Amino acid sequence: MKAAILRTPGGLDRIEVHDIPDPGQPGPGQIRIALHASSLNSKDLLVANGGLPTADRRILMSDGAGVVEAVGEGVAEFRPGDHVVSCFFPQWQDGLPSGPVCNLASTPGDGIDGFAAHFSVRAATAFTHAPRGWSHAEAATITTPVSLRGGAGRRRASQNRRYRLSARYRRRFNRRAADREDDGCGGYRHVVV
Repeated sequence: MKAAILRTPGGLDRIEVHDIPDPGQPGPGQIRIALHASSLNSKDLLVANGGLPTADRRILMSDGAGVVEAVGEGVAEFRPGDHVVSCFFPQWQDGLPSGPVCNLASTPGDGIDGFAAHFSVRAATAFTHAPRGWSHAEAATITTPVSLRGGAGRRRASQNRRYRLSARYRRRFNRRAADREDDGCGGYRHVVV
């Protein structure tokens, strides 16, 4: 399979497309995703430019959307064929941000490999259902982090994490998405690649 990787020390001229091994089938608690879209956020650009150093041959892109191909033992929330979107902080399941959330060590595209590849196998908790009716490109933009420094950004980040896996939130989000006149991303600017 193909993947976009970054060679150290970084820089846009250091991004290369390589054949890498297929990630295989999911293990217990994991899902296999066929990735169809990713979105570029400011952190991705910093990593690519070398402003946030990362390991050599890191697979880029922290946000991805696609279709579940297979589920591992014990996964009940997803089925093959479900449309999903990655969670920016897969290690942040609830509560206030602390510990590994604050240092990006477990964040895709930076501390761990990202979603600029054809397939990915990850913990099921690293994904949530994509909004109904949204394209993969649209869904890939909704997980981009918002400012945690104050106001609406902090409230939105808190709401996203608290309700991320909640069926009630997904239903509410899907209803509201149909009524939006903006880009569906809360006014944040995104480039979809």
